[in-house]
Amino acid sequence: MSEEVPESQPEQQPVDVTKKVPETEEERAERLAKQEEVDGRSVYVGNVDYQSTPEQLEEFFHVVGVIERVTILFDRYSGLPKGYAYVEFENVESVEKAIEDLHGKTFRGRELRVTAKRTNLPGFRKNSNGFRGGRGGPRGGARGTFRGGRGPRGSFRGRGRGRGGYRGSSSGEIDGEAVGSSEAETTGGEGESAE
Repeated sequence: MSEEVPESQPEQQPVDVTKKVPETEEERAERLAKQEEVDGRSVYVGNVDYQSTPEQLEEFFHVVGVIERVTILFDRYSGLPKGYAYVEFENVESVEKAIEDLHGKTFRGRELRVTAKRTNLPGFRKNSNGFRGGRGGPRGGARGTFRGGRGPRGSFRGRGRGRGGYRGSSSGEIDGEAVGSSEAETTGGEGESAE
């Protein structure tokens, strides 16, 4: 019996599955509407005991309505619980009842905070100063100070804050000797000598 050698298949190009197809406006609006609907049926539960399980929370919250899902959030790096959870109910009426009946109640020795879950809008983040931006200010600018000057507390950074270098005491002294070229750098800008 002779063995037949299969003909070699043409080499296929690997498919890149990491590329995401951009979401259309309609798909995005549909996804956000669905998320808002789910969030409207959910409550935020704060001050949850760290050893709590979803089953225990479900048992505690089932008195106000039928529960669809219980989510306890964990820190992604340490794997430990963050101390809060979300409970999704079957209907919106259960949310109001849970807030009225269970906010402030004790669960496993801790007083729970139960509030309506808010919907996160992707791509929209407000900083403490009310602006969007990656670096804390409008369009990523410096936080109300000019670069190289005195910071928000009046401290002088001087040079050498970049990579490497000596990171000695914060007072600008090494073994009792002042380091730097001016009084302002060594004393924090108060005009006194550093001796």
